[in-house]
Amino acid sequence: MQPANTISGMTLDALKPTAGRAPEALRTSAAAVVEPLLRELFGDGLPIRFEFWDDSGIGPADGPGTIQVRSPNAIRRMLWAPGELGMARAYVTGELQTDGDMISVLRALADASPPDVKAGARLSVRALRAATQLGVLGMPPPRPAEEAAPRGRLHSKNRDAQVISHHYDISNEFYRLMLGPSMTYSCARFTEASTGLEAAQQAKHDLVCRKLGLPERNGLRLLDVGCGWGSLALHAATNYGATVVGVTLSSAQADLARLRVKEAGLDNEIEIRVQDYRDLEGEQFDVISSVGMFEHVGMNKTAEYFATLYSLLRDTGRLLNHAISSVGGSRMGRNSFIGRYVFPDGELIDVSEVAGAMERAGFEVRDVESLREHYTKTLQAWLRNLEENWDAAVNEVGVQRARVWRLYMAASANGFDDGGISIHQVLAVKPDPKGHSGMPPTRSGWH
Repeated sequence: MQPANTISGMTLDALKPTAGRAPEALRTSAAAVVEPLLRELFGDGLPIRFEFWDDSGIGPADGPGTIQVRSPNAIRRMLWAPGELGMARAYVTGELQTDGDMISVLRALADASPPDVKAGARLSVRALRAATQLGVLGMPPPRPAEEAAPRGRLHSKNRDAQVISHHYDISNEFYRLMLGPSMTYSCARFTEASTGLEAAQQAKHDLVCRKLGLPERNGLRLLDVGCGWGSLALHAATNYGATVVGVTLSSAQADLARLRVKEAGLDNEIEIRVQDYRDLEGEQFDVISSVGMFEHVGMNKTAEYFATLYSLLRDTGRLLNHAISSVGGSRMGRNSFIGRYVFPDGELIDVSEVAGAMERAGFEVRDVESLREHYTKTLQAWLRNLEENWDAAVNEVGVQRARVWRLYMAASANGFDDGGISIHQVLAVKPDPKGHSGMPPTRSGWH
C-alpha cells in the first residue's frame, strides 16, 4: 500500500516547485500546461474541445461537444484515482461537465483513447509534473456521497440487500421519469409494430411469456425473480391468466408493485414479496423468469443460483434467464465507475458460461437469443426521458445522483452499440425423468 502522501509512487514533496520560484500555474494557462498531455494521449488530432476553469481551452470547436474542466479539483481527483473512476467522480460532482450529446462525446473519447486508459490506469511522471505546474497537488477531495460502500461477505444475503437498496431504493418517481409508464428496467424489444419505448417493453414482456409457454396453458404458476415494479407479473396475469409470485430485495419496488397490482384488481393473482431467491426453498412453480436480475448474482454464486431455480421447478417447467453478458466475463470492480456508483458487486457472465451452468444444474438449454441492438435503443430512450425531465429528476434524487444515471446510460448505450457488452435471453427446460421436455417442435410459438 502506498503512503498517504504519495501518488503513483512519488511523494508530493518531490513534486513541489523549487523554493523561491513562482508556481508555473501563475505564469501560464491551464490549457497550455495540459496540452502536451492531451497530445500524448490523443495524438495531434484531439477528438473534442477541452475548456478549463481559467477560460483557456484547446481542441476543435466543431467536434461533438466540449469537456469543461471547471475546477482544479477535477484534476486532483484524477491524480488520486487515475482512469475512469477519477473522471467519474469529477463528473458526478460537477467539477467536470460536458456540453453536447453525452453519447457522442463519450464515443469520441473512447474511439480516440488508447486501450490502456481504463479503470486502474497509472499516471506518468509527465502528468504529475503538469499537475505541479497547475498547483493542483494536494490531498484527495472527499468522495461523492452517492458512492456505494457495501459491507460484509461478497454476495451474502445481507450484502446483496445493501447493494440492491443502493441502486433501487432511491425514488420510484425518479425511475418513472426515466423509464416511462411501463416502469420496466430491462432491455425492450423493438419491432416494426413496437417502435416506441412503451410498445417495445410490452413486446419484450410478451416474448418472455411466450417463450415460457404461458399461452399454451392457462393458470400456470410463474416465479418472477427480481420482479422490479411488477410490470412482467402484471402482463403475465392480465394476458395469460398466470398466477405470479414476484420477489425483489427492494422495498421501494415492492411497495409500488403491490400498489399497481391492487389498482389492477389482481391481488388474488399476483403476490409481491421482499425476499431473496435463496429463501424460496420448498415451493414449486410451473415456470420461472429472471429478467435483469442475474447481473447481481456473481460468478461464484451461479451454480447455487441455477441449482435453486431447478429445485423450484416442476418437471417440464421452463426457465428464461435474461441478462447482460460479456465475452470472458467482467466483474464491475471497485476501481470502475459502475462498480462504485451503479451496480456494486455486479458481474457480467459470458453467455457460454451461463448455458454451461444451466446444464450442470440439470437444465436442458433450448434457445439463446441476443437483444444487443435493442438495448442500445432502450438506453437511448431512457436517456432522452431523463434529459427531458431533468429538473424533476434532480428534485427527486439530487443533481449528483442524476448525473450518475446520465453517465451510466450514455456509456452503456455505447457499450452495447460497439459490442463490448451484450444481452442474451437463454431459455431452458427441466425435463422429466424420462427426458420429456414438453417443448414445442419449433420456435414458431414465440417468433
